Amino acid sequence: MLLTSPRLRAALLATASATLVAATLPAPAPVALGIGDPLFPHLGNPGYDVIAYDIGLTYRGDNSKPLDAVTKIDARATQRLERINLDFTHGKVRSVEVDGARADFATAGEDLVVAPREAVEAGSPVRVTVTHTSDPTGGKGGWVRTTDGLAMANQADAAHRVFPGNDHPADKAAFTFRVTAPGMLTVVANGLPVAKTRDGANTTWTYRTRHPMATELAQVSIGDSAVVHREGPHGLPLRDVVPAADRAKLEPWLAKTPAQIEWMERQVGRYPFETYGVLVAGAETGFELETQTLSLFERSLFTRPEYPEWYVDSVMVHELAHQWFGDSVSPRAWSDLWLNEGHATWYEAMYAQEHADKPLEDRMREAYRHSDGWRAAGGPPAAPEPPAPGKQISLFRPVVYDGSALVLYALRQEIGAGEFRRLERDWVREHRDGTASTADFTRLASDIAGRDLSDFFEAWLYGRKTPPMPGHPDWKSAAVK
Repeated sequence: MLLTSPRLRAALLATASATLVAATLPAPAPVALGIGDPLFPHLGNPGYDVIAYDIGLTYRGDNSKPLDAVTKIDARATQRLERINLDFTHGKVRSVEVDGARADFATAGEDLVVAPREAVEAGSPVRVTVTHTSDPTGGKGGWVRTTDGLAMANQADAAHRVFPGNDHPADKAAFTFRVTAPGMLTVVANGLPVAKTRDGANTTWTYRTRHPMATELAQVSIGDSAVVHREGPHGLPLRDVVPAADRAKLEPWLAKTPAQIEWMERQVGRYPFETYGVLVAGAETGFELETQTLSLFERSLFTRPEYPEWYVDSVMVHELAHQWFGDSVSPRAWSDLWLNEGHATWYEAMYAQEHADKPLEDRMREAYRHSDGWRAAGGPPAAPEPPAPGKQISLFRPVVYDGSALVLYALRQEIGAGEFRRLERDWVREHRDGTASTADFTRLASDIAGRDLSDFFEAWLYGRKTPPMPGHPDWKSAAVK
């Protein structure tokens, strides 16, 4: 994600639960669970590993009304389960089945708590089928209502406002989307199309991912859209989704993607997924988002004249870089967010240096000047303060962007450009399609450097004050007010 409100954009340029309908469960009362994420303690659920989601959605042409939905979750129990907790809110549950048998269910907090007729034994496969609605109204993330339909923006904790599941990036899974919409509209989702069928006035579109995906990266676009196809490096199929009326106007921007992918591949290796594309939505979100294989952008980013070309290019590269850092390699916990945003900001800045004469060192010097203030306001990069209650997007503070890219700059200064480049490439190769933590990154960096970097990382990632910059003893941090 890249926050791009007018104020934050100006700064960048200056520095280079509705209620679920529920059946009654027997005592004891259902309890909301979580996997203990320090920033989102109630996200995710213990006891099972999701293997695949099959999400069916029916959109009737009005983005102010709930969609009918059926979500099928294939999982494997990691412990004996007398109840199965799913993250879900802001929709109505009509029925639940476990392995084809009707099951009782109730709610606790933002959990849907399911009571199968028989306990699921550890190691056993289980399918949970939830028939529900998916409500696009109310804000707070999940569905984004666009000028012509809908798109998704689930980061960080809003996928469970769209569909039930295990809404934490630690549990990645395969996804299939089956979306029925009026025939005059176009539906695009993560992955590649596998079927398209007409039934009277409606069309059902089916998409499937070839790589596991975190729930926060799910994307479904429904609207009066043009889908623009072209070829990327190594024959990679590219497809951009834009408002049909803007097809010609946006083409100069869309045409940049193949070269941007080539540039990223020269930095860190082969693009990690089956397709890529830009989704341009007619909505004002205040951010852009790295939804897997189909990055979400506000239309205004490409149409407002005050944004110079180099800036728009760098934002496009920021979301593209996330396909490696955050999507292919996902955070084990939300406190590992700096690995996502720090790397995306790093390659955004590197691209601006190489293509627009915006020196990386100037940007990092300016970041160093502000770093102590950022740490005081939001915590150090790898130990961020929790988001403000009800405002989860407040987690995305300057310290996780330029403040975390600054850590990478210091690391390159510390171990050398050659070792740093090797670290980056090894990181995305070793953890491809998986999850990884800050500890995994620091361990790999020490291995490549041939020495223990624990003290370096402890200071740079967890210190309340910014350490001296290697090679730049003259850099100073501004006084914290």
